[in-house]
Amino acid sequence: MAKHIGILTSGGDCPGLNAAIRGTGKAIAEMGMDLIGFRDGFRGLVQDRTFTLDQNLLSGILTLGGTILGTSRDKPHKMPIGNKVMDMTDVIVETYKRHNLDALVCIGGGGTQKNAYRLLKAGLNIITLPKTIDNDIPFTDTSIGFDTALGIAVEAIDRLHSTATSHHRIIVVEVMGHRAGWLALGAGMAGGADVILIPEIPYNIENISEAISERTHAGKRFSIVVVAEGAMSTEDSKKISKLLKEKEKAEKKSELMRISENLNQFHQFHVNHTLTLASQLEKLTGLESRLTILGHLQRGGTPSAADRILATNLGTACAKLIKEGRYGEMIAVQGNRLISVKLKDVSGSKKLVPQNHPWIESAKLVGTCFGD
Repeated sequence: MAKHIGILTSGGDCPGLNAAIRGTGKAIAEMGMDLIGFRDGFRGLVQDRTFTLDQNLLSGILTLGGTILGTSRDKPHKMPIGNKVMDMTDVIVETYKRHNLDALVCIGGGGTQKNAYRLLKAGLNIITLPKTIDNDIPFTDTSIGFDTALGIAVEAIDRLHSTATSHHRIIVVEVMGHRAGWLALGAGMAGGADVILIPEIPYNIENISEAISERTHAGKRFSIVVVAEGAMSTEDSKKISKLLKEKEKAEKKSELMRISENLNQFHQFHVNHTLTLASQLEKLTGLESRLTILGHLQRGGTPSAADRILATNLGTACAKLIKEGRYGEMIAVQGNRLISVKLKDVSGSKKLVPQNHPWIESAKLVGTCFGD
Protein backbone atom coordinates (compact mmCIF):
# COMPACT_ATOMS: atom_id res chain seq x y z
CA MET A 1 0.00 0.00 0.00
CA ALA A 2 1.11 3.58 -0.67
CA LYS A 3 2.59 5.44 2.25
CA HIS A 4 0.81 8.53 3.56
CA ILE A 5 3.13 11.38 4.62
CA GLY A 6 2.45 14.63 6.47
CA ILE A 7 4.57 17.78 6.29
CA LEU A 8 4.73 21.08 8.20
CA THR A 9 6.93 24.15 8.55
CA SER A 10 7.55 25.54 12.03
CA GLY A 11 9.35 28.47 13.67
CA GLY A 12 10.36 31.64 11.84
CA ASP A 13 9.80 31.85 8.10
CA CYS A 14 12.66 32.16 5.63
CA PRO A 15 13.35 31.89 1.89
CA GLY A 16 13.72 28.30 0.68
CA LEU A 17 10.88 26.69 2.64
CA ASN A 18 8.67 26.37 -0.42
CA ALA A 19 11.56 24.88 -2.37
CA ALA A 20 11.91 22.25 0.38
CA ILE A 21 8.17 21.51 0.36
CA ARG A 22 8.31 21.17 -3.44
CA GLY A 23 11.40 18.95 -3.42
CA THR A 24 9.91 16.67 -0.79
CA GLY A 25 6.47 16.59 -2.40
CA LYS A 26 7.57 15.91 -5.96
CA ALA A 27 9.99 13.15 -4.88
CA ILE A 28 7.34 11.55 -2.67
CA ALA A 29 4.86 11.56 -5.57
CA GLU A 30 7.51 10.09 -7.90
CA MET A 31 7.94 7.23 -5.41
CA GLY A 32 4.21 6.53 -5.33
CA MET A 33 3.45 8.06 -1.93
CA ASP A 34 0.85 10.65 -0.88
CA LEU A 35 1.53 13.97 0.89
CA ILE A 36 -0.69 16.23 2.98
CA GLY A 37 0.34 19.56 4.48
CA PHE A 38 -0.50 20.81 7.96
CA ARG A 39 -1.15 24.55 8.24
CA ASP A 40 0.73 26.84 10.65
CA GLY A 41 3.19 24.40 12.15
CA PHE A 42 2.30 22.16 15.08
CA ARG A 43 -0.92 24.11 15.68
CA GLY A 44 -2.25 22.72 12.41
CA LEU A 45 -1.66 19.22 13.75
CA VAL A 46 -3.66 20.03 16.89
CA GLN A 47 -6.51 21.63 14.98
CA ASP A 48 -6.35 19.08 12.13
CA ARG A 49 -6.09 21.76 9.42
CA THR A 50 -4.77 20.08 6.31
CA PHE A 51 -4.72 20.23 2.53
CA THR A 52 -3.46 17.87 -0.13
CA LEU A 53 -0.16 18.88 -1.72
CA ASP A 54 -0.80 17.68 -5.27
CA GLN A 55 1.44 18.39 -8.25
CA ASN A 56 -0.56 21.44 -9.35
CA LEU A 57 -0.10 23.06 -5.95
CA LEU A 58 3.62 22.28 -5.87
CA SER A 59 4.15 23.72 -9.34
CA GLY A 60 5.56 27.26 -9.41
CA ILE A 61 6.50 27.58 -5.72
CA LEU A 62 10.26 26.98 -6.10
CA THR A 63 11.04 30.69 -6.37
CA LEU A 64 8.57 31.93 -3.75
CA GLY A 65 9.71 33.16 -0.35
CA GLY A 66 7.86 32.29 2.86
CA THR A 67 5.86 29.05 3.13
CA ILE A 68 2.58 28.05 1.51
CA LEU A 69 1.90 25.92 4.60
CA GLY A 70 2.14 28.86 6.98
CA THR A 71 4.12 28.62 10.21
CA SER A 72 4.02 29.35 13.93
CA ARG A 73 6.24 29.06 16.99
CA ASP A 74 3.75 26.88 18.90
CA LYS A 75 5.18 23.96 20.89
CA PRO A 76 3.22 20.70 21.10
CA HIS A 77 3.74 20.39 24.88
CA LYS A 78 3.20 24.08 25.69
CA MET A 79 0.51 25.37 23.35
CA PRO A 80 -1.72 28.35 24.20
CA ILE A 81 -5.33 27.17 24.02
CA GLY A 82 -7.72 29.94 25.05
CA ASN A 83 -6.46 31.29 28.38
CA LYS A 84 -4.44 28.17 29.17
CA VAL A 85 -1.13 26.65 28.10
CA MET A 86 -1.65 22.95 27.50
CA ASP A 87 0.22 19.81 26.51
CA MET A 88 -1.37 18.84 23.18
CA THR A 89 0.93 15.92 22.36
CA ASP A 90 -1.86 13.33 22.71
CA VAL A 91 -4.09 15.37 20.35
CA ILE A 92 -1.28 15.46 17.77
CA VAL A 93 -0.85 11.67 18.04
CA GLU A 94 -4.60 11.27 17.43
CA THR A 95 -4.44 13.50 14.32
CA TYR A 96 -1.45 11.53 13.03
CA LYS A 97 -3.35 8.25 13.43
CA ARG A 98 -6.60 9.67 12.03
CA HIS A 99 -4.85 10.41 8.72
CA ASN A 100 -3.13 6.99 8.73
CA LEU A 101 0.23 8.71 8.41
CA ASP A 102 3.36 6.63 7.99
CA ALA A 103 5.65 9.59 8.71
CA LEU A 104 5.68 13.30 9.49
CA VAL A 105 8.23 15.70 7.95
CA CYS A 106 9.06 18.75 10.11
CA ILE A 107 11.02 21.60 8.53
CA GLY A 108 12.44 24.08 11.03
CA GLY A 109 15.19 25.37 13.27
CA GLY A 110 16.49 24.36 16.67
CA GLY A 111 13.12 24.65 18.41
CA THR A 112 11.44 22.56 15.72
CA GLN A 113 14.10 19.85 16.01
CA LYS A 114 13.49 19.69 19.76
CA ASN A 115 9.69 19.57 19.37
CA ALA A 116 9.96 16.95 16.62
CA TYR A 117 12.08 14.78 18.93
CA ARG A 118 9.34 14.97 21.56
CA LEU A 119 6.85 13.67 18.99
CA LEU A 120 9.31 10.93 18.04
CA LYS A 121 9.39 9.83 21.68
CA ALA A 122 5.57 9.90 21.66
CA GLY A 123 5.65 7.17 19.01
CA LEU A 124 5.45 9.08 15.69
CA ASN A 125 7.72 8.42 12.71
CA ILE A 126 9.58 11.72 12.24
CA ILE A 127 12.02 13.08 9.64
CA THR A 128 13.31 16.67 9.88
CA LEU A 129 15.00 19.18 7.58
CA PRO A 130 17.22 21.98 8.96
CA LYS A 131 15.97 25.52 8.40
CA THR A 132 17.28 28.71 10.01
CA ILE A 133 18.90 31.94 8.88
CA ASP A 134 21.04 31.77 12.05
CA ASN A 135 22.83 28.62 10.78
CA ASP A 136 23.03 27.34 14.37
CA ILE A 137 21.71 23.78 13.93
CA PRO A 138 24.43 21.25 14.87
CA PHE A 139 25.83 18.52 12.60
CA THR A 140 25.03 20.42 9.40
CA ASP A 141 27.31 22.87 7.61
CA THR A 142 24.42 25.02 6.47
CA SER A 143 20.63 25.32 6.74
CA ILE A 144 17.80 26.40 4.46
CA GLY A 145 17.56 30.21 4.47
CA PHE A 146 21.08 31.06 5.63
CA ASP A 147 22.56 31.79 2.20
CA THR A 148 19.67 34.07 1.20
CA ALA A 149 19.71 35.98 4.49
CA LEU A 150 23.48 36.36 4.18
CA GLY A 151 23.12 37.81 0.69
CA ILE A 152 20.45 40.27 1.85
CA ALA A 153 22.62 41.45 4.74
CA VAL A 154 25.68 41.86 2.50
CA GLU A 155 23.69 43.85 -0.05
CA ALA A 156 22.48 46.17 2.73
CA ILE A 157 26.04 46.67 3.98
CA ASP A 158 27.22 47.40 0.43
CA ARG A 159 24.55 50.08 0.09
CA LEU A 160 25.46 51.57 3.45
CA HIS A 161 29.09 51.74 2.34
CA SER A 162 28.19 54.08 -0.50
CA THR A 163 26.35 56.52 1.77
CA ALA A 164 28.95 56.21 4.53
CA THR A 165 31.75 57.34 2.22
CA SER A 166 29.96 60.67 1.76
CA HIS A 167 30.09 61.48 5.48
CA HIS A 168 32.47 61.13 8.40
CA ARG A 169 30.17 58.65 10.11
CA ILE A 170 30.01 55.40 12.01
CA ILE A 171 27.39 53.13 10.45
CA VAL A 172 26.08 50.47 12.85
CA VAL A 173 24.18 47.59 11.20
CA GLU A 174 22.21 45.11 13.32
CA VAL A 175 21.59 41.67 11.83
CA MET A 176 19.71 38.71 13.31
CA GLY A 177 21.35 36.16 15.62
CA HIS A 178 20.43 35.86 19.31
CA ARG A 179 22.98 33.26 20.41
CA ALA A 180 24.95 32.45 17.26
CA GLY A 181 26.94 34.95 15.23
CA TRP A 182 27.24 33.14 11.89
CA LEU A 183 25.10 35.64 9.99
CA ALA A 184 26.84 38.73 11.41
CA LEU A 185 30.26 37.17 10.93
CA GLY A 186 29.64 36.12 7.34
CA ALA A 187 27.91 39.37 6.38
CA GLY A 188 30.58 41.45 8.09
CA MET A 189 33.39 39.64 6.30
CA ALA A 190 31.73 39.73 2.87
CA GLY A 191 30.66 43.34 3.37
CA GLY A 192 34.10 44.53 4.48
CA ALA A 193 32.98 45.61 7.96
CA ASP A 194 35.58 47.26 10.14
CA VAL A 195 34.03 45.93 13.35
CA ILE A 196 32.06 42.69 13.81
CA LEU A 197 30.33 41.94 17.12
CA ILE A 198 28.93 38.45 17.75
CA PRO A 199 27.42 36.74 20.83
CA GLU A 200 30.33 34.31 21.14
CA ILE A 201 32.89 37.10 21.69
CA PRO A 202 31.93 39.63 24.41
CA TYR A 203 33.10 43.11 23.47
CA ASN A 204 34.73 46.01 25.26
CA ILE A 205 33.32 49.34 24.06
CA GLU A 206 36.70 51.03 24.65
CA ASN A 207 38.42 48.60 22.27
CA ILE A 208 35.87 49.34 19.54
CA SER A 209 36.11 53.11 19.92
CA GLU A 210 39.91 52.89 19.87
CA ALA A 211 39.86 50.87 16.62
CA ILE A 212 37.50 53.41 15.00
CA SER A 213 39.60 56.37 16.21
CA GLU A 214 42.71 54.77 14.71
CA ARG A 215 40.90 54.50 11.37
CA THR A 216 39.96 58.18 11.57
CA HIS A 217 43.54 59.22 12.36
CA ALA A 218 44.70 57.15 9.37
CA GLY A 219 42.47 59.25 7.10
CA LYS A 220 39.50 56.89 6.80
CA ARG A 221 36.21 58.75 6.32
CA PHE A 222 33.88 56.17 7.87
CA SER A 223 33.59 52.90 9.79
CA ILE A 224 31.09 50.05 9.37
CA VAL A 225 30.10 48.14 12.53
CA VAL A 226 28.10 44.91 12.03
CA VAL A 227 26.37 43.70 15.19
CA ALA A 228 24.48 40.47 15.87
CA GLU A 229 21.33 41.22 17.88
CA GLY A 230 22.60 38.92 20.66
CA ALA A 231 26.08 40.49 20.94
CA MET A 232 26.97 41.53 24.50
CA SER A 233 29.52 43.64 26.30
CA THR A 234 31.88 41.84 28.68
CA GLU A 235 29.95 43.30 31.64
CA ASP A 236 26.58 42.04 30.37
CA SER A 237 28.06 38.68 29.45
CA LYS A 238 29.30 38.21 33.04
CA LYS A 239 25.85 39.16 34.40
CA ILE A 240 24.01 36.68 32.19
CA SER A 241 26.54 33.90 32.95
CA LYS A 242 26.10 34.50 36.69
CA LEU A 243 22.29 34.35 36.41
CA LEU A 244 22.41 31.15 34.35
CA LYS A 245 24.70 29.47 36.90
CA GLU A 246 22.36 30.53 39.72
CA LYS A 247 19.43 29.08 37.76
CA GLU A 248 21.21 25.72 37.44
CA LYS A 249 21.82 25.58 41.21
CA ALA A 250 18.39 26.89 42.25
CA GLU A 251 16.43 24.37 44.34
CA LYS A 252 13.40 26.30 45.57
CA LYS A 253 10.62 27.25 43.18
CA SER A 254 10.53 30.83 44.49
CA GLU A 255 14.26 31.16 43.90
CA LEU A 256 13.93 29.80 40.34
CA MET A 257 11.08 32.23 39.60
CA ARG A 258 13.13 35.19 40.86
CA ILE A 259 16.11 34.27 38.68
CA SER A 260 13.88 33.67 35.65
CA GLU A 261 12.29 37.10 36.16
CA ASN A 262 15.74 38.70 36.31
CA LEU A 263 16.69 36.91 33.09
CA ASN A 264 13.51 38.13 31.37
CA GLN A 265 14.18 41.70 32.50
CA PHE A 266 17.74 41.46 31.22
CA HIS A 267 16.61 40.21 27.79
CA GLN A 268 13.95 42.94 27.54
CA PHE A 269 16.56 45.56 28.39
CA HIS A 270 18.97 44.03 25.86
CA VAL A 271 16.53 44.39 22.95
CA ASN A 272 17.68 47.97 22.23
CA HIS A 273 21.36 47.39 22.96
CA THR A 274 22.53 48.39 19.45
CA LEU A 275 20.89 51.78 19.85
CA THR A 276 22.82 52.22 23.10
CA LEU A 277 26.00 50.98 21.41
CA ALA A 278 25.67 53.50 18.57
CA SER A 279 25.15 56.31 21.07
CA GLN A 280 28.16 55.23 23.14
CA LEU A 281 30.42 55.11 20.10
CA GLU A 282 29.30 58.60 19.07
CA LYS A 283 30.26 59.98 22.49
CA LEU A 284 33.57 58.12 22.72
CA THR A 285 34.81 58.90 19.18
CA GLY A 286 33.18 62.27 18.55
CA LEU A 287 31.91 60.93 15.21
CA GLU A 288 28.28 61.02 14.08
CA SER A 289 26.70 57.58 14.35
CA ARG A 290 23.79 56.07 12.41
CA LEU A 291 21.98 52.79 13.16
CA THR A 292 20.25 50.48 10.67
CA ILE A 293 18.33 47.44 11.93
CA LEU A 294 17.70 44.97 9.10
CA GLY A 295 15.20 42.90 11.09
CA HIS A 296 12.72 40.83 9.08
CA LEU A 297 14.12 42.04 5.76
CA GLN A 298 16.54 39.13 6.20
CA ARG A 299 13.65 36.64 6.21
CA GLY A 300 11.86 37.90 3.11
CA GLY A 301 12.13 37.74 -0.63
CA THR A 302 13.13 35.19 -3.24
CA PRO A 303 15.48 32.37 -2.16
CA SER A 304 18.99 32.38 -3.61
CA ALA A 305 20.08 29.74 -6.11
CA ALA A 306 22.12 28.05 -3.36
CA ASP A 307 19.09 27.82 -1.07
CA ARG A 308 16.89 26.45 -3.87
CA ILE A 309 19.44 23.72 -4.61
CA LEU A 310 19.97 22.96 -0.91
CA ALA A 311 16.23 22.77 -0.17
CA THR A 312 15.60 20.55 -3.21
CA ASN A 313 18.44 18.20 -2.27
CA LEU A 314 17.27 17.97 1.35
CA GLY A 315 13.67 17.37 0.29
CA THR A 316 14.49 14.57 -2.14
CA ALA A 317 16.87 12.95 0.37
CA CYS A 318 14.03 13.07 2.90
CA ALA A 319 11.75 11.20 0.49
CA LYS A 320 14.42 8.51 0.01
CA LEU A 321 14.70 7.94 3.76
CA ILE A 322 10.93 7.62 4.09
CA LYS A 323 10.86 5.13 1.21
CA GLU A 324 13.50 3.10 3.08
CA GLY A 325 11.49 3.28 6.31
CA ARG A 326 14.18 5.22 8.22
CA TYR A 327 12.86 7.63 10.82
CA GLY A 328 14.01 9.67 13.81
CA GLU A 329 16.65 11.44 11.74
CA MET A 330 17.51 14.91 10.38
CA ILE A 331 18.98 15.31 6.89
CA ALA A 332 22.23 17.29 7.15
CA VAL A 333 24.95 18.69 4.91
CA GLN A 334 28.57 17.83 5.63
CA GLY A 335 31.03 18.92 2.97
CA ASN A 336 29.62 17.85 -0.38
CA ARG A 337 27.56 15.02 1.10
CA LEU A 338 24.05 14.71 2.48
CA ILE A 339 23.93 12.55 5.59
CA SER A 340 21.32 11.69 8.22
CA VAL A 341 21.82 12.47 11.91
CA LYS A 342 19.91 10.98 14.84
CA LEU A 343 17.30 13.47 16.02
CA LYS A 344 18.18 12.81 19.65
CA ASP A 345 21.72 14.10 18.96
CA VAL A 346 20.44 17.28 17.30
CA SER A 347 17.73 18.13 19.83
CA GLY A 348 18.52 20.80 22.41
CA SER A 349 21.99 21.80 21.16
CA LYS A 350 23.26 24.73 19.11
CA LYS A 351 26.14 25.23 16.70
CA LEU A 352 27.95 28.34 17.90
CA VAL A 353 30.91 30.07 16.27
CA PRO A 354 34.18 28.62 17.69
CA GLN A 355 36.77 31.18 18.81
CA ASN A 356 39.30 29.63 16.42
CA HIS A 357 37.00 29.35 13.41
CA PRO A 358 38.79 30.12 10.09
CA TRP A 359 36.33 32.96 9.38
CA ILE A 360 37.37 34.72 12.60
CA GLU A 361 41.05 34.13 11.96
CA SER A 362 40.76 35.50 8.41
CA ALA A 363 38.75 38.53 9.53
CA LYS A 364 41.33 39.41 12.18
CA LEU A 365 44.16 39.07 9.65
CA VAL A 366 42.54 41.71 7.43
CA GLY A 367 42.26 44.07 10.40
CA THR A 368 38.65 43.49 11.56
CA CYS A 369 38.01 44.40 15.19
CA PHE A 370 35.87 42.04 17.33
CA GLY A 371 35.96 44.26 20.40
CA ASP A 372 37.79 41.70 22.51
